[in-house]
Amino acid sequence: MSATYVYIARHGWAGNFGDPQWPCDSLRELDPEGADRYRQVVERLAERGFAPEIVATSPYARCRQTAELIARHTPAQPEVVELGALEPGSDIGALIEWSRNTACQQICWVGHAPDVNTMAAVLVGDGQANIRFAKGTVAAIRLFSDIGYGAGELYWHATAKLLGV
Repeated sequence: MSATYVYIARHGWAGNFGDPQWPCDSLRELDPEGADRYRQVVERLAERGFAPEIVATSPYARCRQTAELIARHTPAQPEVVELGALEPGSDIGALIEWSRNTACQQICWVGHAPDVNTMAAVLVGDGQANIRFAKGTVAAIRLFSDIGYGAGELYWHATAKLLGV
């Protein structure tokens, strides 16, 4: 039986919360340096096998931009799909259901903190684990059965700093 991978990605470095330039937080974009830094993270991970077949993202601008960087700089150049279930306060049940309905073996979810921490904890255990996602972090959860609560193992967890970016 082959493994399924769920990659969980926290968005890259964006403008500051509360900046008057972004009167609505959902419009806050990656800053240029943050976008370039995230591109480097994705390229380094792609060299090591990071190859999602589909990318689901929060519709917030910074997540959408992060998802597009993942799609552009990974081998399959996957489709990017916006899911309301990945907005702040994510709906893990809806994400699991959506993921089960894809035909993909490598799925990436792009979201916000602290939700990404919880997503990883739910997939590898009872949801109580403390798995910290700094900005720009990507984790791989390996599953040998259906995507679900406690069905996976933390395969790797990579920060920009660890990758030298």
